[in-house]
Amino acid sequence: MQVKLVTALAATGILVSACGDKDAQRAQADANAVGFVPPSVTSRLDFGASMERRFRTLDRNGDDRVTKDELPSPNARIKAFDRNKDGVITAIEWSEGTLAWFDRMDLNHDGTVTSEERAESRKR
Repeated sequence: MQVKLVTALAATGILVSACGDKDAQRAQADANAVGFVPPSVTSRLDFGASMERRFRTLDRNGDDRVTKDELPSPNARIKAFDRNKDGVITAIEWSEGTLAWFDRMDLNHDGTVTSEERAESRKR
């Protein structure tokens, strides 16, 4: 009976220490995950669709134009899309501007932008 008890206690100790290791591993994995940003790849088509949705969100009155009062901030970088400088960004200006932006980020010109390319283009 004592042998079975000692064996059971030893097995319990092993299990408890193994659980502690798993808890420590989980805690370490959680700590590593806090600042993790998964790599991403965005195609030109997906980027264009995403930016089209953004245009529709900004164009609050649905007139296919983003005016000064619809811009997210007075010094928004997207004002550069206004090619004719009339203070209005049309759907065509928006589309051409956003796709040109994508093309500038696509450093290897393969039709996709990786998170590394995005970071590198921001540095430039």
